[in-house]
Amino acid sequence: MIHGARVTVTIPAFNEERLIGRTLSRIPDEVDHIIVVDDRSEDATADVVQSVDDPRVELIRREENGGVGAAIVTGYERFLEGTDDVCVVMAGDDQMDPKDLPDLVRPVALGHAEYAKGNRLMGSDVRKVMPKDRFLGNVIFTMLTKWASGYWHVVDSQCGYTAVSRGALQRIRLDALYPRYGFPNDMLIKLNVATARVADVPVAAVYGEEVSGIRPVHAIPRISWLLVRGFVWRLWNRYVLRDFHPLVLLYIFGGFFFTLGMGMGLWIASLRLFTDRVVTTPTLILVSLFLLVGMQSILFAMTFDMMHNGDLEVRS
Repeated sequence: MIHGARVTVTIPAFNEERLIGRTLSRIPDEVDHIIVVDDRSEDATADVVQSVDDPRVELIRREENGGVGAAIVTGYERFLEGTDDVCVVMAGDDQMDPKDLPDLVRPVALGHAEYAKGNRLMGSDVRKVMPKDRFLGNVIFTMLTKWASGYWHVVDSQCGYTAVSRGALQRIRLDALYPRYGFPNDMLIKLNVATARVADVPVAAVYGEEVSGIRPVHAIPRISWLLVRGFVWRLWNRYVLRDFHPLVLLYIFGGFFFTLGMGMGLWIASLRLFTDRVVTTPTLILVSLFLLVGMQSILFAMTFDMMHNGDLEVRS
């Protein structure tokens, strides 16, 4: 037990034969149950797990490769079949420091939050440890995830080191979660609609022998579109179906006028570059007005969104 709560650690694993054994050996003795979900690995990952002499370890082998998100969901489903209180997700590549586990579990175990998310960007040495391309991508996705999920206080959206309560998992549709890289972003969106309290917990940034299978050229557009769809889904479910809030109208109004202003601005720019036509001053004023009204409406909507979600923020 950790902080009075029974804890399960679920580990999604795909082709992790080199590091899964070390990962399992470093999990604290206070953890009650360890679930390793082998996402149909093509190497000896499952054999290594089965050779580990630890009665807490349970191996689940998926019949098809579904992605890291699908493997985590399989672990969540097995966790819900048991009686433990908190489920922690750790990677199988020894990239998450077990020393941070008690701090991550604390807000959930004590009932202050229902979901705790690791934040590697709080460390003073993160710029030295984390590769520059990952750091930049993380910052961009963090900003987009704040907007899409409504958890404006959460940083390091791509960190998969998390702890969640049994009650929070029971309030969301696990089968509707995004199955691949992008799962943490989608999880936050679904938790916001379920009005779950979320804590942001500093954890160490660890980079060593792991090999990333992420391809930015594929991941960036896919996750960006996931966040846009998730944002619309969240607004519709949270602020229209469940409890109407005028911020939805502000987003629609602002988006319409900002898009109209941008379109007219590009049209005017093309006229001045490629033709001799003269654009009148009233037209320029109208375009500026559309852009100003649109941006102001969007900013007001974001402010109302922050205020409405303030009670879901838990500061660690």
